Amino acid sequence: MARRDYYEVLGVERSAGEAEIKKAYRRLAMKYHPDRNPDDREAEERFKEAKEAFEVLSNPDKRAAYDRYGHAGVDAAAGMGGGGFNAGDAFGDIFGDVFSEIFGGGRRGRSNVYRGADLRYELELDLEQAVAGGSFEIDVPTLASCERCDGSGAKPGTSPVNCPTCGGVGQVRMQQGFFSVQQTCPHCRGTGRVIESPCPACHGQGRVRKRRRLAVKVPPGVDTGDRIRLSGEGEAGQNGGPPGDLYVDIRVRPHPIFQRDGGDLSCRVPISFATAALGGTVVVPTLDGEVSLKVPPGTQSGKVFRLRGKGVKPVRGHATGDLYCSVEVETPVHLNAEQKELLRKFEDSLQSSGKQHGPRASSWADGVRRFFEKISP
Repeated sequence: MARRDYYEVLGVERSAGEAEIKKAYRRLAMKYHPDRNPDDREAEERFKEAKEAFEVLSNPDKRAAYDRYGHAGVDAAAGMGGGGFNAGDAFGDIFGDVFSEIFGGGRRGRSNVYRGADLRYELELDLEQAVAGGSFEIDVPTLASCERCDGSGAKPGTSPVNCPTCGGVGQVRMQQGFFSVQQTCPHCRGTGRVIESPCPACHGQGRVRKRRRLAVKVPPGVDTGDRIRLSGEGEAGQNGGPPGDLYVDIRVRPHPIFQRDGGDLSCRVPISFATAALGGTVVVPTLDGEVSLKVPPGTQSGKVFRLRGKGVKPVRGHATGDLYCSVEVETPVHLNAEQKELLRKFEDSLQSSGKQHGPRASSWADGVRRFFEKISP
């Protein structure tokens, strides 16, 4: 395969300076490094190609030979003995300089590459939205990589330099009497690099605060406490580190009619005194629409009716739950004189019939009688 022009590989002009070449290589190295692209042969080849181009263009002698003779001039110089160019030693210097800045490795002391922080967002949904699922847009405040300096924190056209305090090692040695103590460099905080000309957009931080608008796909049947993970949507990393994740916590708002317990729903259905005594039909709402509930004669307040399959299908794949309807007999209010008189006649009729019309009254009366018998002296 024909070798591409080194300037084309790095995406720079032939008049590009050392800082621009270094920045271009850093961008490509961050994108195609094998550690970030495991089992990707194309990315590996692009990384090797960028490394080869940077080895030549970052060295003044090699660059001059390449500009004059092209690839032939570089290959010839690489084969010279004596004081010629040693590719292995040169790449060791280049790798230590660039990749300690990008990945924090090599000879620059401790790593200064940091993964971005994870973020948490609470998404409130109505019960109907949680049951149906769908796509919901959210606004997330976060720290994003500075576009102006490409996350380096240095003013465009410049790069971080070796720390003058520790010489790029990241550690300083303090002499205390007979003892020598090594500690983290207070100037560069152990990174071995400092920014002399901070980026005006991010003030040298490499990240800026932004609000991002994201679409969250919510599966049907979610409930309060469920969590959705959006990989890589957290805060941007530092010095080329990977971004964090965004965790969306679901909270379902209280519903005016239904209460939820897993896949089951429950609700209270008020019925009139006449319907409870004589029986009848009442309309009950469900998440799928209205249904008719048959109330048998003599229904007592608190009676629970089960409507199968009218609940929720949970997100974890269980069967659809049921709807439990608890009827509540309402006592009439705002009665006029005629209605009150009718009720009195109705009550007299019940008492004179000689039958027990209250199924709970007799058992309650028996319980009261036994209670007083126990406490009587």
